[in-house]
Amino acid sequence: MSKAQHVNHYFSSSFKLGILGGGQLGRMLISETQKWDIYTSVLDPAKEAPCAEIANEFTQGDFNDFETVYNFGKKLAILTVEIEHVNIEALYQLKNEGVKIYPQPEVLEIIQHKGLQKDFYKKNAIPTATYERYDSLKQLKKTNFDFPVIWKSAQFGYDGMGVKVLKNANDVANLPDVPCIIEEYIQIHKEFAVIVARNKSGEVKTYPAVEMEFHPDANQVEYVICPANISDKLAKEIQEIALQVSEAFQHIGLLAIEFLMDDKGTVLVNEVAPRPHNSGHYSIEGSYTNQFEQHLRAILNLPLGEPTSLAPAIMVNLVGEEGYLGDVIYQNMDRILAWDGVTPHIYGKKMTRAFRKMGHVTIVNKDSQKAYEIAQKVKNTIRVIGKQQISCD
Repeated sequence: MSKAQHVNHYFSSSFKLGILGGGQLGRMLISETQKWDIYTSVLDPAKEAPCAEIANEFTQGDFNDFETVYNFGKKLAILTVEIEHVNIEALYQLKNEGVKIYPQPEVLEIIQHKGLQKDFYKKNAIPTATYERYDSLKQLKKTNFDFPVIWKSAQFGYDGMGVKVLKNANDVANLPDVPCIIEEYIQIHKEFAVIVARNKSGEVKTYPAVEMEFHPDANQVEYVICPANISDKLAKEIQEIALQVSEAFQHIGLLAIEFLMDDKGTVLVNEVAPRPHNSGHYSIEGSYTNQFEQHLRAILNLPLGEPTSLAPAIMVNLVGEEGYLGDVIYQNMDRILAWDGVTPHIYGKKMTRAFRKMGHVTIVNKDSQKAYEIAQKVKNTIRVIGKQQISCD
C-alpha cells in the first residue's frame, strides 16, 4: 500500500483508533478526530467519563487490567493513551500481535515509573534534580536526611498527588509504604513546559516554552502563559533540552516536558508526560495547530502541523471550589463570555469536588500583559461549585 493510500485509509473508513482513558484529554482529542471523520473507540473505568457520550464506541472497563486492555485493543489498528498509568503487559502483547501502540509501550513503561524515569535522565545526561530510589517505607526510614526533601511515589501520581515536602522525621513516618524516590529540595523560581511532537517518519516539531503558575495549596497549575516571560536565550536553552529528552525517548506522538528553574537560574527536567498535556490547552485557540490535532497527526504518521502561536495566550484551569461537591454549577459564565478573546472549555464532568479539573478558559490577546489581566479577571469571576455545600474544616 502506498503512503497516499495508507493515509486515505484513516478517513471515513473502517479504520478504528483506540484511546485508553476517557477523560478530558480524550474528549478534546476526539474533537479533532471528528473533523476528519475518524472512528474512535474508548476504554475508561467510569460509566459517565467525559468521552462516553461522544466516542463512536465506548467500553467501560479497567485500563490497568491485562485482559480488559488486551480484549479492547485487539480489534483496533492503532491504540493511543490519554493517561500513562495503563497495563503495560497488555500493550506489549498487542504490539507483538501487530497493533500499533503510540506512544510505544517501552516509552510508557519508563515514564509511568518515576524511578525509571529519573534513571533514564541520568543515563542520558539530561539535567534533573539529584535523587535516590527506595523500594519500601522500611528502607526509607533507615536513611538519615538533610531536611527538607521531596518525596514522590514511584507510580500513579498526578496533579500534585503522590508528592510531598518532607520537613522532618515525623513526615517520613506518615508516608504510605510504596516504592518512591527522594529528591533534593529545590527553591523553585519558575516552572516551564515544552511540548514536542514526533511522528514515525522522524519529523519533529516543538511548541513554544510556556510558563506555569501553580496554586499554593493544591499544587495544581492555575495559569499557563504562552509565550513564557523569559529571555530568548533561556527559551532556546529550554527548547534544546526538550529536544534532547525527545530524542532520547524516540517517542511517537506528543511528549510534554516539565521544567523547574531554581533561584540561581539552573534549568532542570522535572518529569514528562507522553500525551497531550494541561500545559498545551492554550493551543486550541492560540496556535496554528493545536496539541490534540498534532498528537493525531503524529500517531497517524501524517505531516506535522505548524506549532507557532497566533498570538499571546493564557490558559486558566477551572477546578471545583473548596466547600462544594455534587452536581456541578458554573456561575458567571455569561460574564466571562462578554469579554473579547475569552473561550471556555467544559469537560463534561457532571460531579464536582474540591480542586477537580472541570474545564479551562483560554484568553487570546495581541498584548500579553492584557491577556494576563483578563485571565486574572476570569479566575476571580467564574465559580465552579456543587449543589451540596460542605464544611472545609
